Amino acid sequence: MNATVLPPAAVASEASPAIELVLITGMSGSGKSIALTALEDLGFYCVDNLPPELLAPFIALEQTHRASKVAIAMDVRSAASLPGLPERLEQVRKQPGENIHLRTVFLEATTDTLVRRFSETRRLHPLSLKQADDQHRALTDAIEHERELLSELRERALVLDTSLIRPAQLRSHIKDLLGTGQAPLTLVFESFAFKRGVPMDADFVFDVRMLPNPHYEPALKPLTGRDEPVARYLAEQAEVQAMEQQIGAFLRHWLPQMLRDHRSYVTVAIGCTGGQHRSVYLVERLAQAFAADWATRLRHREIDGWPASARSAMP
Repeated sequence: MNATVLPPAAVASEASPAIELVLITGMSGSGKSIALTALEDLGFYCVDNLPPELLAPFIALEQTHRASKVAIAMDVRSAASLPGLPERLEQVRKQPGENIHLRTVFLEATTDTLVRRFSETRRLHPLSLKQADDQHRALTDAIEHERELLSELRERALVLDTSLIRPAQLRSHIKDLLGTGQAPLTLVFESFAFKRGVPMDADFVFDVRMLPNPHYEPALKPLTGRDEPVARYLAEQAEVQAMEQQIGAFLRHWLPQMLRDHRSYVTVAIGCTGGQHRSVYLVERLAQAFAADWATRLRHREIDGWPASARSAMP
């Protein structure tokens, strides 16, 4: 019997199906376990706390299993191996062929938020000193040290600020951003309230607090920028039209260059005082305008998941 011997390249090609690989990383206490759960719901095979040294062998193993969607969590629990992780990820990206589609998600939160979460759960931070005299100070120092260790990973990742969002919102964001396949560049528009802080995940921040405010119109106060009466009111304001056009022109000029710089995600945050009317309207308008040319997503930090009674108090 004659056996057909395939050349090595053909064997590798046959044994290496395309894999959608998502790396979840970020600050301890920022919601990585929630993100992994959301990816499991999307059909990803998820592995938590994989040592960076095992990245390449793990990918090879999953290719032999003909896996198509894999998510891995790596963080400061592998502190000794973190310095070499960016280089390992770059090697994955540069592998010949189109078999591995890698996306990196970095979960962020303010130091005050992380301190509160660790205090509420009474968990020990991975870098904390157990015998420290001042545990609060030790926790703060550990968080800042963690930021330094993860700073290089953050540079090329999609950054999600979880400081002011609920777990259900985080799951929704993860599913929205990662559940529809990979585009060359995804443009995320986010509305927010300045009085609750600027999102840490923003690449660009636009302040629209100088625009006419529907909050001071009694009939419009309980509504949002998604509602037709508010949209009609704002569309009639020359300043609002100018702001929309100028933000759009800025993005159209710079997005192609960011794509050439191999950026996968760009987050555009638009803020007003309460994050209910002006910023929401402009996010909706810009997301609609850019959807024809870019993969676009939108989120409204202050109104998604908040009851109307709470929103109506926001100026």
